[in-house]
Amino acid sequence: MRHRLLLLFPASSYRVEAFLEAAERTGVDLWLGTDLPAAFTRHGRPTVAIDFRAPEDAAAVIAGVAADTPFAGIVATNESSAVVAALAAARLGLPCSSPEGALAARDKRRMRALLAAHGVPSPAHRVLTPEQGPEAIAGEVRFPCVVKPPMLTGSQGVIRADGPEELARAVSRVRRILARHGSDARSAPGFLDVIVEDYLPGREVAVEGLMTAGELTPLAIFDKPDDLTGPFFEETIYVTPSRLPPAAQADLLDVAGRAARALGLHHGPVHVELRTEGGRAAVVELAARSIGGLCSQVFRLAAGPLEDLLLAHAAGLPLPAPAREAGAAAAGVMMVPIPRSGVLKRVTGLDEARAVPGIDGVTIAAKLGEAVHALPEGASYLGFVFARGATPAAVESALRDAHACLAFEWAPLLELW
Repeated sequence: MRHRLLLLFPASSYRVEAFLEAAERTGVDLWLGTDLPAAFTRHGRPTVAIDFRAPEDAAAVIAGVAADTPFAGIVATNESSAVVAALAAARLGLPCSSPEGALAARDKRRMRALLAAHGVPSPAHRVLTPEQGPEAIAGEVRFPCVVKPPMLTGSQGVIRADGPEELARAVSRVRRILARHGSDARSAPGFLDVIVEDYLPGREVAVEGLMTAGELTPLAIFDKPDDLTGPFFEETIYVTPSRLPPAAQADLLDVAGRAARALGLHHGPVHVELRTEGGRAAVVELAARSIGGLCSQVFRLAAGPLEDLLLAHAAGLPLPAPAREAGAAAAGVMMVPIPRSGVLKRVTGLDEARAVPGIDGVTIAAKLGEAVHALPEGASYLGFVFARGATPAAVESALRDAHACLAFEWAPLLELW
C-alpha cells in the first residue's frame, strides 16, 4: 500500500514540481493542499482547499478529508502551512511538532520567550506594542540593537540601530512596513508589535535538519560567508559543507537541537539560523520547515533532492542515502540581492554567468516589468545562482564570479514607501 501524504503550500510556492517529482521517486501518494486548488488541477492529483489565514478551520477541513482517506503524514512548506500541519496532525494522531511550537516558530516574541525559559542562547529582547514608542524601553536597550517585526520572514523589516535616533527611525520604518503588509498572519494578535533585541556578533550560519522524537538529524550546515552586519540583513550566499572548526559545528548542532526541543518542534524539518563567535552559538531564528523557495535545490548538488528526504521522513520510510552529484564535494547557492527598489527592465550577462566553471544553474525569478523592493521593505530575491565544486572556497568563488557577470537595468518606482 502506498503511503498517502498531504503537501501544504501557498499558491505562490516555487516547490510544487520538486515535491511531485520526489513523490514519483519515493512512491508516495501525494495529495495537494493549497489556497488556490484550481491552479494545480493540471497535475492530476487530489487537491484540498486550504485557507491558511484560518489555521483551526483549515485543520478541521483536513481532518474531515482524512476521515475517508487517512494520511500517513502532512508536509508543510512555509510558516503558515507549518501551523496548519501541526494542528491537523495533532487532531489525527500523526507524528508531529506541537501546534504551540509551530506558532512560536512563526512568532518571534513567543520564540524568544521559550528559548530564554529553556536556557537556549538567544539575544535578549523587548516588545513594543503599537501604542508604545522607543522611549518606553529607553533604559533597557543596549546598542547596537536590531529592530524587527514578529511574524515576517526573509529579513523583511529587520534593521540594525546603533543609537537612540536610529532606533526611533527604525521603529517607524518597521511600523510603516507592517501597516501595509498583506501577510496571512495579519489578523493574529500582536502582528503590529515591534521587537527590539540585542545585536548578535559573529558569523552567521544555517542548520538544516530533521527532528525525530525530539532528536535532531542534521542534513547540512551552511556557511554564510558575507558579513551580515546591517543596517539590513540580506542573505546572499549559502555554502556547504561548513568551513568552521569541528568543535564550533558540534556546538551549532547542539544549540539547534536544544532550540527545536524548547519550542516543542519534536518531529519534522527545522531550519535554524544561528550566529557563532568564539565557538559559541546563539539562535537568530528558527523555522518549523525546511529551507525555503528555490534554495532547496542546493541539496540536489550536495546530498540528493531534499524533497525526497522530507517525504520519506513524513511517511515513516527509511531516509534515502545521500546521492551527491559527481564533482559536488561542496555546493552553494546565491540568492541574488536586490540592489535598489525599482521596476526590472532588463537582465544581461546570463550566458556569461552560466558559463563560469562550477556554475550549475542561474535562474532569474523576478519578471521583466515587475516592481521589486529592496530590503527592508522587500521580501524576495532577483533570482538564484547554484554552484558545485571540489571545495567550499571554489564554490563561493564561482558564485561571486557568476554574479559579477549579471547586470540589471531599472526604471523608477512610482510607488513610495
